[in-house]
Amino acid sequence: MELSGKTKIIGIFGNPVEHTLSPAMHNAAFQTLGLDMAYVPFRVLPEDLPDAVRAVRTLNLQGVNITVPHKENVIPLLDEVDKEAEFIGAVNTVVNTDRRLKGYNTDGRGFMNSLSEAGLSAEGKTVLMIGAGGASRAVGYYLSDKASGLFLYDVDRPKAEKLTADLQNIRSNVVLLENISDVVKPDVLINATPLGLKPGDPLPFDPDRITSGMVVCDLIYRKTALLREAEKKGAKTMNGLGMLLWQGVLAFELWTGIVPPVDVMREALLSRIK
Repeated sequence: MELSGKTKIIGIFGNPVEHTLSPAMHNAAFQTLGLDMAYVPFRVLPEDLPDAVRAVRTLNLQGVNITVPHKENVIPLLDEVDKEAEFIGAVNTVVNTDRRLKGYNTDGRGFMNSLSEAGLSAEGKTVLMIGAGGASRAVGYYLSDKASGLFLYDVDRPKAEKLTADLQNIRSNVVLLENISDVVKPDVLINATPLGLKPGDPLPFDPDRITSGMVVCDLIYRKTALLREAEKKGAKTMNGLGMLLWQGVLAFELWTGIVPPVDVMREALLSRIK
């Protein structure tokens, strides 16, 4: 990739960002389409986020992705927020149009696309989602529209209460659990916590309660201990790689107005985690 004075820059703001796979898939798509664009990771500390957002305008970046821990805190720094992202309370994609910054959230739609692509569905099913962070809010927004019941649990009780209350404002099928064991056999189990990122992490759900008829999803984009245990029980499993891919596809369209080569982006991701 040859950079020039005409190259349009897109970035990702987060802390940490050393592990991010987004540059690989976006730069592969830019190259395949012959676009003079480049995707660059930027490590942004929480206290530096306002300066970083101002730099999007100052440096004329085409846009940025927003990742942990900035998805919620970036909202008041933007000129406009899409209605979906406003409800979710988290932004993962920012588009710069003539120095006006608009925030979107493509995480929820990315998850639903990945679920569909895997031949799985939450339609009319009982769903248990563990975790109430930014990704959970985006995924829960869509799942609550499909599931017969969406049950939420997080060890951080205030965070879980807030997410439940927000979703209950638009859906009647969302339930906050006092204990994770209150739902005996969910049809779909989703881990939206960081548990599983590090070797030796405790499992977020008792594997003895997993059955062969369940769908078990982990938003972490590698095969976690939870998914390995679910496979042993004969359950259908899905990691977060598809969600990462499809949220990126949707963000790419927002920045460029072009449908990207999905298979190229997928292969770029797979090549980085083999």
